[in-house]
Amino acid sequence: MRPATLLLTAAVIVANAVGNLALGWGMKRVPDGAGPLLSLLQPFVLLGIVLLIVWTLLRIRLLGRADLSYVLPVTAVGYVLNAGLGAVFLHEHISAGRWAGTLLIVAGAALTGLTPPTREGQKP
Repeated sequence: MRPATLLLTAAVIVANAVGNLALGWGMKRVPDGAGPLLSLLQPFVLLGIVLLIVWTLLRIRLLGRADLSYVLPVTAVGYVLNAGLGAVFLHEHISAGRWAGTLLIVAGAALTGLTPPTREGQKP
């Protein structure tokens, strides 16, 4: 796989995880009873929205470079990061069942990562 595709894959995963963390962090700090518009004025909520827009645009670019059957499982590693970041920074409780599901995601992503994408100028 080309280094540019690997870098793009990493950027997609990180933008998703950090965007979700920022959005979660910001929403937990919105005053009770605040409406949706006031929530949008929170700096971390805005940062989360911007990062998730970046994630969407990067993911579109990645889907243009690699197969959907490769992109979806590999970027699912972001679910692992989301759980870990939520546990560490947001002090969320992650049950054993959720961690088990997270390990299944990692296993599936690793298995998928062993098969190269065919869209990078290769014939299937």
